[in-house]
Amino acid sequence: MTSNGTLPIVAVTSCARMIEGTPGHSVYDKYVRAVAVCSEALPLVIPAMGDAIDRRTLLSRIDGIMLTGSPSNVYPEIFGKEATPESEPHDRERDQTTLPLIREAIEAGLPLFAICRGMQELNVAYGGSLHVRIHELPGRMDHRRPPHPDPDIQHGPQHSVQLTPDGQLRQILGCRELEVNSLHWQAVDRLAPNLAVEAVAPDGTIEGIRVEGAESLALGVQWHPEYKAWEHEPSRRLFEAFGDAVRERAAGRGSGPLATSDHRASA
Repeated sequence: MTSNGTLPIVAVTSCARMIEGTPGHSVYDKYVRAVAVCSEALPLVIPAMGDAIDRRTLLSRIDGIMLTGSPSNVYPEIFGKEATPESEPHDRERDQTTLPLIREAIEAGLPLFAICRGMQELNVAYGGSLHVRIHELPGRMDHRRPPHPDPDIQHGPQHSVQLTPDGQLRQILGCRELEVNSLHWQAVDRLAPNLAVEAVAPDGTIEGIRVEGAESLALGVQWHPEYKAWEHEPSRRLFEAFGDAVRERAAGRGSGPLATSDHRASA
């Protein structure tokens, strides 16, 4: 919270979905709740409307952006691969919203935190490519969501990741290795030129990236730290670091001095 009692604003990406037969926009509660509780910011859900979104106005009003995960995959033809039924589901409206928004947000110096599909979007936005179905590649693990109805099991630890020495993730988390969950089909294939690896799974899958030379924090993770982040210390630290960057951005545009750790909400 800033000195004038207001919260910084974080734009949260959504997906285009049919809701009871009518076009709509949706985002899971876990994302907006993690931003509100752990980052201490006001989440503002952005509809997946492509160029119908006035990005210039949006970027002038927000203090950070979070790219959420999604049941959908980035459309393969965007990064030079064939779109087949096996690569579905797709969300073209979301692609058309997030990909240009990512580049413009980084250019504007906004903090950015990308999760799962969001990390994949970050790589594609800067010219990288994706594996469409990583679980079918020789030597790769099955990174898909565990087939169990209990969300706690679906989001439970599935494998470890090694954090890059001197990387931002290692600095934020204070460890060399971390156990993470895994709920994805697509994964980074060719890393975009201006991105750096922050974390890697045992099978070589890139699990964390950052934008080199970004003015503010600009990180992506392939796992899902948003799930009950307030109960999991490493996840909470990620959202707190994002919140710190967002408050710094808010202060820089006249919203007041940085909030201290004493102002953080308790779980």
